[in-house]
Amino acid sequence: QVQPVESGGGLVQAGGSLRLSCVAPGRLFSGNTMGWYRQAPGKQRELVATITSGGYPNYADSAKGRFTISRDNAKNTVYLQMNSLKPDDTGVYYCSALVGPFNYWGQGTQVTVSS
Repeated sequence: QVQPVESGGGLVQAGGSLRLSCVAPGRLFSGNTMGWYRQAPGKQRELVATITSGGYPNYADSAKGRFTISRDNAKNTVYLQMNSLKPDDTGVYYCSALVGPFNYWGQGTQVTVSS
């Protein structure tokens, strides 16, 4: 494994919840900030949330109060709990590992929220 691997996406109705998971190689995960980004059709990739190696989270305004990012350092895994989902949350969700000046990206997982 040379990059993060996301899972947990799917189709959900508005108001529902999903939990995304991302497993990364130890050399990418340990001691580094991990993040979740998303890209909607026809739009640029945007930040959803990040979490430092010490567990300090940061959220985009669109995610505050609805999403929770967390990490399990023993499992090299970062999670994104998404509640109260809206159709605007639809997109491909990417996990990233910030190593120095570089972002290492996963392949993404599709999240579709129906109205």
